[in-house]
Amino acid sequence: MSTIRIHTTQNVTLEVEIASVGDRILASLIDYGLYATWFIAWSVLNRELRLGGTGQIGFYLMLLPTTFYFLACEVFFNGQTLGKKALDLRVVRLDGTRAGLGDFVLRWLLRPVEIVMTFGVGAMMTILLNGRGQRLGDLAAGTAVISLKKRATHSSLMAVDAASLSGYQPVFSQASALSDHDVALIRKLLFYGSKQENYLLLNEVANKVKSITGIQTELQDGPFLQTVLRDHAYLAANGA
Repeated sequence: MSTIRIHTTQNVTLEVEIASVGDRILASLIDYGLYATWFIAWSVLNRELRLGGTGQIGFYLMLLPTTFYFLACEVFFNGQTLGKKALDLRVVRLDGTRAGLGDFVLRWLLRPVEIVMTFGVGAMMTILLNGRGQRLGDLAAGTAVISLKKRATHSSLMAVDAASLSGYQPVFSQASALSDHDVALIRKLLFYGSKQENYLLLNEVANKVKSITGIQTELQDGPFLQTVLRDHAYLAANGA
């Protein structure tokens, strides 16, 4: 699977997997399947209970949830629709920070042009041609859809001890406040949380590290903890 490198505002380079076209199509099919379910349910309720009548008001009420579905889901579910959740996909910014309301709005505004009007062909061609898994909405917003399926392995997490290599620049000097016991525990919890996809655990560990060190960052929890481990290894090796 293709990967992209995300250069964060903290000068950290993250290599992440681009969501495949197949996964994105399947996620969209799930989302549009929910549309169909809603239309059927509305038709049944409208017929049985005469909700909204058959005029324009009823028609607009039927379309309202589907019109804002993608925007609302990505805003409230941190870059995921229900289809993306099922396929472990997420919208992220290319600078490593969490995508915000403005980013999601840009993606949503261009959706009718490249997906609805072209039956998805426009979006698919753009994704295949640019090599970064981006449709026009992503290009405008500076976002990409990535896959969360591949998790860090134990060996890659243990490799942070090699951070003392010449030329490494620590990101968070506050990492020196962590004890060796803290670091060992963080490494174990990071490995376990990543392997089990336990995002709540990763969030709790990240918040604890931030409270100890006073670090403030917009990095997501997993990359943040890996960066702290690299920084601590470098600082400890160099007597900082």
